[in-house]
Amino acid sequence: MEPSDVEEEEFGFSRNYFLAKELCSSGKKSARKVSDINLVDEQELREAYAKLEFKHEKEINDLVNSYKKLYTEWVYMLRCGFGLLMYGFGSKKALIEDFASTALTDYSVVVINGYLQSINLKQVTVTIAELLWDQLKTQRKLENHPKNQQSFHTQSMDDLISFLDGPHLEDGECYVCAVLNNIDGPGLRDSESQQYLARLAACSHILMVASIDNVNAPLLWNKKMVHTEFNWYWHHVPTYAPYKVEGIFFPLILAHSGSAQSVKTASIVLQSLTPNAQNVFKVVADHQLAHPDAEGMPFNNLYTLCRERFLVSSQITLNAHLTEFKDHELVKTRRNSDGEDCLFIPLTSEALQKLVLEITQ
Repeated sequence: MEPSDVEEEEFGFSRNYFLAKELCSSGKKSARKVSDINLVDEQELREAYAKLEFKHEKEINDLVNSYKKLYTEWVYMLRCGFGLLMYGFGSKKALIEDFASTALTDYSVVVINGYLQSINLKQVTVTIAELLWDQLKTQRKLENHPKNQQSFHTQSMDDLISFLDGPHLEDGECYVCAVLNNIDGPGLRDSESQQYLARLAACSHILMVASIDNVNAPLLWNKKMVHTEFNWYWHHVPTYAPYKVEGIFFPLILAHSGSAQSVKTASIVLQSLTPNAQNVFKVVADHQLAHPDAEGMPFNNLYTLCRERFLVSSQITLNAHLTEFKDHELVKTRRNSDGEDCLFIPLTSEALQKLVLEITQ
């Protein structure tokens, strides 16, 4: 390529960049609407995805095989008291489960699928306790322990963790390995779940191997959890493998799936609005959830509440927000029996609750 061509190309890139910045800052109102998002049938989309041919299979297999040479090192790190945390692009489910089935055969293993939204952490802990109890009984360590007469299912999480980390477990070679696919899964992202998982990982006879895929996953933990309880030993193991199994349990963003998709599309539009606009929308949503049988929220009531919460300074500001909502089809207007114009959100109560949770996170 001639130097003049390179300079011309670079000039074109620069010009396009500044034109884009100019357009973004022009103050023009976004014209996006919920109805503008073209959706397809979810089954059709999944079938099309299943037919995709993934490239570079040989290179990916070679890469994964190179990780298998590290299995001995990983076992050593577990025995030294570290938790293994696998991160990197691509599904790591097959890799860590293969590690568990080939290198951890001396231990009881529990595979936990954190990508399931309905995961039951209490049941997981009960299973771990039962496996450890079976090992201890085999070694005839705890024949007369009071837990022998009581079901683990009736115990609280705190009692279960006390058992798993009790003084009666100081001796012996009894271990249970928890293999946790997606410790950052949607059903485990709350603070309480992560704290219980950290306490589990800190138990001396519990080994933990986990994977993360969300870039914000480390924000789930504080310093004590990372360095003392989980005691993570980080491994960068990009596999470039598709998230076939994990993706089954998530609604596809381009697929039509009723209220769940309506929430997703409405959330996408709300994220493009200002925080004040989102808070005004939440006022309408809260009113609708509190009065499900009402015909809507009268404009005057909305204005009064928004003024009290310092969300708007005048009716002009509120009208600007409402125009934005109506243009995006987030809010609609109808008259009640008294002839007042009322605002309502065209979503079911269940869908609206999910939307409010999404925009308040």
